[in-house]
Amino acid sequence: MKHYIILKFKDGYDYAQHTEEISELFNNAMEIKGVSGVRLYVSNSDLLNRYDLMIEMRMTKPALKAFDECWIHKKWKDDYGRYLADKVIFDCD
Repeated sequence: MKHYIILKFKDGYDYAQHTEEISELFNNAMEIKGVSGVRLYVSNSDLLNRYDLMIEMRMTKPALKAFDECWIHKKWKDDYGRYLADKVIFDCD
């Protein structure tokens, strides 16, 4: 399955300075059994009604539960949650 995390950061937060560390954080998910890929996409648009960043993860359904409960997900929420204006989570085959 594919697990997408689509993010809109708060005005004034320079997320572009943090994309490398965000990518490194999520790449740790490759250590979770069933996670087969992680990609980070930065928007190429600065229009106000666009989201800023998309994280695509390829994984099995059991791996999704493991990811939701792992230290990576907790660190993500602890370190970046306060900078998010909105997020969309989308899962598909």
